[in-house]
Amino acid sequence: MEHSMDSYSGEVAWRFGATNPALEVARAHSIRWLLYRIYDCLNKNDSRPMAPLGFGDPSAFECFRTAAATEDAIVAAACSGKHNSYPPVAGSTDAFSAVASYLSRDLPYDISPSDIVFTAGCNHAIETMMAVLATPGANVLLPRPGYPMYEVYAAFHGLEFRHFDLLPEKEWEVDLKGVEAFADDNTVAMVIISLNNPSGSVYSYEHLAKIAETARKLGIMVISDEVQFVFGSKPFIPMGVFGETVPVVTLGGISKRWMVPGYRFGWIAVTDPKGVLRKNNVFESIVTYRGITADPAAPIQGAIPQIIAITDKSFFAKAIGLMRGAAELCYRKLQDIDCITCSHKPEGAMSVMVKLDIAYLDGIDDDIDFCCKLATEESVVICPGSGLRMKNWLRITFAVDLLLLDDALERLKSFCLRHAKQNTKA
Repeated sequence: MEHSMDSYSGEVAWRFGATNPALEVARAHSIRWLLYRIYDCLNKNDSRPMAPLGFGDPSAFECFRTAAATEDAIVAAACSGKHNSYPPVAGSTDAFSAVASYLSRDLPYDISPSDIVFTAGCNHAIETMMAVLATPGANVLLPRPGYPMYEVYAAFHGLEFRHFDLLPEKEWEVDLKGVEAFADDNTVAMVIISLNNPSGSVYSYEHLAKIAETARKLGIMVISDEVQFVFGSKPFIPMGVFGETVPVVTLGGISKRWMVPGYRFGWIAVTDPKGVLRKNNVFESIVTYRGITADPAAPIQGAIPQIIAITDKSFFAKAIGLMRGAAELCYRKLQDIDCITCSHKPEGAMSVMVKLDIAYLDGIDDDIDFCCKLATEESVVICPGSGLRMKNWLRITFAVDLLLLDDALERLKSFCLRHAKQNTKA
């Protein structure tokens, strides 16, 4: 059939002008998208340094630079000439052994190298899991607030997602009654983020045990997104400890603990002693999907055994001490700002979730408007809670040089005082 140029142009417009619903989810619930919008509000004539309290990237500051041993391992791997080709399809055998040994330290049983799949960072791990779970009719339960990339990747792969709440009045514990209420026969998994991003809370052994028991009762797996970076009174407990109760898939990597998010090296680790996920071909599906997507760079894989083996404990102690000081400074300073409520001192991770009371402020419509005007007037960038489905909340990242953090929080206080309604000013 012949087509005129006019009809052909019409077909092109129809095919490429349609809206992709998944892209709309990404646009509406992307932290990066919101933060780019806020960065556009910065006043380029402000001579003060911009304070990035929105992105969680401590490596941008010299005080949080990674260990020399980590950088040396990368250099050695790159200069060895052994890692210039494509990496093995499955991944480096030595790297698997190193990661398996590292993860097994905190578990009551050993993880085998064959229980691990490498990914190009944790976002790649999230994408892989959402793709694998996207069978017809299936749904997954996600925390609110949480990490928006879960719902973005779920939407891209046609996987229904439902949100259960985290409870700020209970140090952001999971609302387990809500989990049970949202689950049905088509629910395949629930996601937890531990240590919790964005709240900075650390879940106790007892609460994690309840999560495992709830998932067991519902017949679903737990996907646990984990960063081992605690500085409060509670220890880090990996969800895999409860693998005998419920199948656990752990997503992790070296980015935050080693202060190297740019290295893009992550993993998916299965802690499932009863073999439920293998019997149901879930692990096989993870391996299959991983096989048609990106590999972690070969030099990174080559360096991993050395990075894990020889990074000195003093590096972690220093980094944790710095983060503890930053968290305490942030919590203390926020107590002096009337329109912001920070009810829980963060004990882990790199951020805190705070409530914004718009009723105290003049000329501020909501959390997004607050963050845009704060960027313009004070050159301080904060993440609006709306990007985490928490309107009129804020996520404040404190993984920042202490002097800059102190100054940024003073600017935040000045901004709030300047916009305070007359009857609320001190």
